[in-house]
Amino acid sequence: MSEHVDAIVIGTGQAGPALCARLDREGLETVLIERKHLGGTCVNVGCIPTKTLVASARAAHMARRGAEFGFAAGEVRVDMGAVKARKDGVVAKSAEGLGNWISAMGNVTLVRGHGRFTGPRKVAVDGREFDADRIFINVGGRPAIPEMPGIDAVPFFTSSTMMGVDYLPGHLVIVGGSYIGLEFAQMYRRFGSRVTVVERSPRLLPREDEDVSAEIRAILEREGIEIRTGADCLSLEKKGDGVAVGLACGDGPPLAEGSHLLLAVGRVPNTDDLGLDVAGIATDARGFIVVDDECLTNVPGVWALGDANGRGAFTHTSYNDHEIVAANLFNGRGRRISERIPCYALFIDPPLGRAGMSEREALASGRRLLAGKMPMARVGRAREAGETQGFMKVIVDAETKEILGAALLGLNGDEVVHSLLDTMYAKAPYTTVRDAVHIHPTVSELIPTLLGGLKPVPIPANGAAAPLARGKAD
Repeated sequence: MSEHVDAIVIGTGQAGPALCARLDREGLETVLIERKHLGGTCVNVGCIPTKTLVASARAAHMARRGAEFGFAAGEVRVDMGAVKARKDGVVAKSAEGLGNWISAMGNVTLVRGHGRFTGPRKVAVDGREFDADRIFINVGGRPAIPEMPGIDAVPFFTSSTMMGVDYLPGHLVIVGGSYIGLEFAQMYRRFGSRVTVVERSPRLLPREDEDVSAEIRAILEREGIEIRTGADCLSLEKKGDGVAVGLACGDGPPLAEGSHLLLAVGRVPNTDDLGLDVAGIATDARGFIVVDDECLTNVPGVWALGDANGRGAFTHTSYNDHEIVAANLFNGRGRRISERIPCYALFIDPPLGRAGMSEREALASGRRLLAGKMPMARVGRAREAGETQGFMKVIVDAETKEILGAALLGLNGDEVVHSLLDTMYAKAPYTTVRDAVHIHPTVSELIPTLLGGLKPVPIPANGAAAPLARGKAD
């Protein structure tokens, strides 16, 4: 017999528990279903553990740079067991805090097990069945396993299984030159591994502007990371105790050989075993749940939030999905997914902070543009810290004066970008920031200078996309 409750939430990623807290405050009896770890990807195998590892890798890297700052740290030896233990401790504390938060919700019951739809508003969990007028799907995603020749014949890691490694790979080959792959590449190089990155596209991070991709490649190569791009025909094979990646269509040697292999080629949604077809919930060709601008599926009373809806691939977009749903259900706010401005970061060192349009997107929009670019070597705080790699650039609508996009690749770029992002949300003209007085010495203080040097972007007669005009600081 089905147990009736007011709401069912499937999954404890970033949107799920936060939404449960709101349902709890509204006095709604809620069942929260989780089949594995509290916190989903971010807490257990994503943001929190990887950034903890990044911090350990940076500490080792800075110790090796001691001579630049006037001290000698001696030989730097990384204890990967201790590195993993530190990471595990941070993850455990985060998961414990989340569990305590959920336990304190008086109207929310945590049910462990695999939830599966048995009807439009019915979900079964290990022999129990629940029905509710409102169901919220927050099941997240997992690393994709590509179809490649030899994939079944070689051992490999994914970004998730890599979290269990407590030793140093001699030579780590990473298939995938995008955000996840590059973070692992730099951290393991700094731990002491040889690292080779293999990317199908002609350049790293193909969604980024060419100058951003080129500078990121240069940053990584300066640290001794080998990068192979344009490797369109990939195959895998065992090579002694290690693995080899065949690069038949790329330049250079036909093999990239290493001791260990990490596949970082994207993610897929955890929607294939939920019984969505039984409930009549529509998915697209890639398995993402189709939602409208308010995260509502085609089945009334069923919402999909987070990575599983294909409308964002980040912790912050998942959390924003919860904000949208809660505001629309209980506050009559009418918030929309389409209102949020794309923003994200690449957490290499130095990091890339991105907000709004890329250069390519802005040029394709047909707007009259202003643009500026400044090398980080111009930033006093960066010189003082010995962190002068990268640059800052911004794109502005020449008519409205609103900021369209920014790419800050450099010291604290993942933090500084929010000063521009907030201005974009406020729809304030760029002159608001240009004329502001910022604290010295900081990275942010050069943003007004950058905006003060904007130049018009010429529109070529043939309509082709031209490079952005650069200010005097470039």
